[in-house]
Amino acid sequence: MSDLDQKDFHLEMMRLALTEARKSTPSPSAFCVGCVLIARWPDESSSSFVLSSGFSRELPGNTHAEANALTKAKELSRDHLSHLTSSSSLDHTPAAEELFRMTDVYTTMEPCSVRTSGLPPCSEALIGAGVRRCFIGVREPDDFVNCEGARKLQDAGIDVVWLSGMEEACLRVARATDLSE
Repeated sequence: MSDLDQKDFHLEMMRLALTEARKSTPSPSAFCVGCVLIARWPDESSSSFVLSSGFSRELPGNTHAEANALTKAKELSRDHLSHLTSSSSLDHTPAAEELFRMTDVYTTMEPCSVRTSGLPPCSEALIGAGVRRCFIGVREPDDFVNCEGARKLQDAGIDVVWLSGMEEACLRVARATDLSE
């Protein structure tokens, strides 16, 4: 895949994450964030598929987008994973946890490093899952907490890519000033 094709691919995946973010129920005390997990085969640079997606407050328990996407991926059945991976060159159906090592995360906002609810932060969940890279649409503003999620990911050896050109759109959706398709 050429550099231009890769940039277009990354922008398209961030647009999918924005679509997820727009599904969030707005809240005065939390951002509307979307996340898409894309599994990419290490031996097939152009072969990839959506493993899971999530958005803020999608699942019960005041959950965040990245946590929801990871939870949903972990709950995928072996049959579903087999269907998703059927075009790969792998000789077995990997569990979601195996796929996380080949997964790129596309999130509209920097994964949290602190949660005011006391729940585990998304940066820790992504580190624990062992994801490969994290593409971020916009840095988390200091509205609620001082976020250090990107630094924590980098310190853990996860590649962090700030996807330029999407900041304004991601922030508008995060603050629920633009939830239109």
